[in-house]
Amino acid sequence: MVHKLEAQFITSAAKPEQFPTGRQYDGMAEIAFLGRSNVGKSTLLNALAGNGKIAFTSSTPGRTQLINFFQVGDDLMFVDLPGYGYAKVPVQIVRDWHVLIEQYLSLRHQLRLCVVLLDARRGWMDKDRELKNWLEHYGRPYIVAVTKIDKLSQSERQRGLAAIRNESGGEIFPVSAPSGRGVRELWQTIWKTNQTQH
Repeated sequence: MVHKLEAQFITSAAKPEQFPTGRQYDGMAEIAFLGRSNVGKSTLLNALAGNGKIAFTSSTPGRTQLINFFQVGDDLMFVDLPGYGYAKVPVQIVRDWHVLIEQYLSLRHQLRLCVVLLDARRGWMDKDRELKNWLEHYGRPYIVAVTKIDKLSQSERQRGLAAIRNESGGEIFPVSAPSGRGVRELWQTIWKTNQTQH
């Protein structure tokens, strides 16, 4: 499936005028990935794309400072939004990120689905709840990808997932990018979302 699709970087945007436009992109469904800094967003994007290198990964949170667009196959775009909630990022940059993310989520008509990433070890945190409430308020469909489940014992994982599921308004997908667990199921849901728009 995704491993047979070509994935390539298209552009980085610091403002709405830099979002991909034109006939080539207007009919392309976009899947947005959002989460706290260091939640494993870039790693999951690479696992979904199947080539292991479309998104830049770093051990330093807050490195994604722009909205990055990646074309996957002929008619799908993965959109990597800046991570939020990292205290060491300057306040002004945090404000700029917030405005940029809100502009994308509120204005982008190509956006079909948001994938909210949560760390299995931490569950829902205040910034995640703010994002969830915003998405629900504006009627943006979303699913929840619970990352780093491989770092928990089975009992810890069960408790953590139950708490996350209890507070989620959308479907949840436990995933581990290093082992590949749950990645196929998440990809299938993304693919189905894309197909229903055609």
